[in-house]
Amino acid sequence: MVAESISHFKDALIVLGTAGIAIPLLKRVGISNILGFMLVGVLLGPQVLGRLTADWPSLASLALVDQAAIAPLAELGVVFLLFLIGLELSPERLLLMKRLVFGLGVSQVLATTVAVMLGAQALGLELQPALVVGMALSLSSTAIVVQMFTQEKRLGSQAGRTGFAVLLLQDLAIIPMLMLVDIMGQPSSGNLAANIGLAFVQAFAAIALIVAVGRYALRPILKLVSAGDSPELFMSAVLFIAIGTGALATAAGLSMSLGAFIAGLMLAETEYRRAVEAIIEPFKGLLLGLFFLLVGLGLDLQAIFANPLQVIGIAVALVLLKAAILYVLARAFRFARHAALETAFLLGPSGEFAFVIIGAAIAAGVVTGADMSPVLLVVSLTMFALPLLGKATRPVINTLRNQASTAALPQPTLAAGDEPDVIIAGFGRVGSLIASMLDEHGLSYLAVDQDVQNVSKRNETGHRVYFGNAADAVFLQKCGIASAKALAVTMDNPVKAEEIVKIARQENPGIKIIARARDERHAMKLYLAGVTEAVPETIESSLQLGEALLVEAGIPMGLAIASVHERRDGFRKLLGRPNRREAVSAARRKLRNRLPGKPSA
Repeated sequence: MVAESISHFKDALIVLGTAGIAIPLLKRVGISNILGFMLVGVLLGPQVLGRLTADWPSLASLALVDQAAIAPLAELGVVFLLFLIGLELSPERLLLMKRLVFGLGVSQVLATTVAVMLGAQALGLELQPALVVGMALSLSSTAIVVQMFTQEKRLGSQAGRTGFAVLLLQDLAIIPMLMLVDIMGQPSSGNLAANIGLAFVQAFAAIALIVAVGRYALRPILKLVSAGDSPELFMSAVLFIAIGTGALATAAGLSMSLGAFIAGLMLAETEYRRAVEAIIEPFKGLLLGLFFLLVGLGLDLQAIFANPLQVIGIAVALVLLKAAILYVLARAFRFARHAALETAFLLGPSGEFAFVIIGAAIAAGVVTGADMSPVLLVVSLTMFALPLLGKATRPVINTLRNQASTAALPQPTLAAGDEPDVIIAGFGRVGSLIASMLDEHGLSYLAVDQDVQNVSKRNETGHRVYFGNAADAVFLQKCGIASAKALAVTMDNPVKAEEIVKIARQENPGIKIIARARDERHAMKLYLAGVTEAVPETIESSLQLGEALLVEAGIPMGLAIASVHERRDGFRKLLGRPNRREAVSAARRKLRNRLPGKPSA
């Protein structure tokens, strides 16, 4: 009886064990959460561990063979994901995206549906089954793509916004697609265009009703619950809103995830937004992992091994076809090459709603399960390959992004008399602080940095920052190194800092070079390279800590500051003597004295 009771919790224990143990272990070897859940799904599913149970029955307790048991919970993961996305948006921001949603999104769905339908007909399918395949394969994976952008905190990037807009339109397109499948399955014939138009009207009427109810009901519900000062009741209300709105949308013929998105959109402008996010996030993470686990369970390895060239060939052709269509459309909408390419490859694979479309078509009698089995296999295979595809294309996309950003950045072209007093190599936290001090004392400066995004952001705030490699002698010449009074090397890269110091000293032997050092050892290397003064971070942080400690311990402020200045002067004399040979010898002696087991000087 006890064993039977434990069996009821087997699937839950496997899912929790996967999320709590297996995924962190896989992440340590460089496998992302999404791919990790999929891999576990393949290994624990009927294709691998399920087959081994015939010879080793004891493994049955670890196998996941009942996909139907966890499918409803997996669907909730997608529901909560769309709910949180709605919270991050607002109706106003959504209106700003209308060109992408209803322009690029509609174009992608229509063009891909027609292209895939023609390809399916070329492979021997009749018109209606080919149309079903075209509609199903035109959709992409909202769950995986949005989760990838969210994990990398790039949902607000150009590629993230483009991909999300197309995915949102695809979620909206599911409604008329399902209605069209239902129309094709009905024996009575009628005006197809009129029936499709009626489906659109019904869908938008349902969305309008949900929005109207949400605007007047959601805020009062949360206000009433929050007044009770009970976190448990507030959590219950939030979960009720997310799932209940999805259920209401399903009853109206829409997708559950779309209903949850609308609910999140309604709450985005309320004072409860952050509290709702904090409650939903843990549920979303676990249940969305369960969805990816389900994708792994559904991958039919036997069918792939039976005819690998054909299955993989069709999958690759599908991804390339969809990617090519979306890339051309994105470029037509004047998106940068890197954003168009990234969006195209991430939306090239198929998505979870393909199972919904094909399942509805099988139930309506429009297609047969035997005909759709290879299609579903291609869907699973491309979804499984999506995270790998994202990693594989990342170097090319980063290169294109950097090229585009670099081309848009200003280059240092100094006129006569416009040479800076100081050149700042590295414009991060330290560089920007130095720049503010130079501004305060009326000294001109020119800052350079190799981080394209940082340069763009700094220039938007009015700083004079240029993109370039400060270790390049030609670039330093364009920056005015020959006439500059001083060079500040602030980047947190020891090797790069030493290269810049050496080249700057060659270009201008008399320039004063002040460099940031990690510690005494790095400072010694900088003195060897020709720096005027190196400032080790470990020493400065220790001196500041000692000053604060002395003051808090009751030592008068003046005495504490004097003590710190005395120690700082001691370090400067030790490491920063004008004679480089003496400075290096002193630094070496100091390092030997600091080694364990060595007597202090």
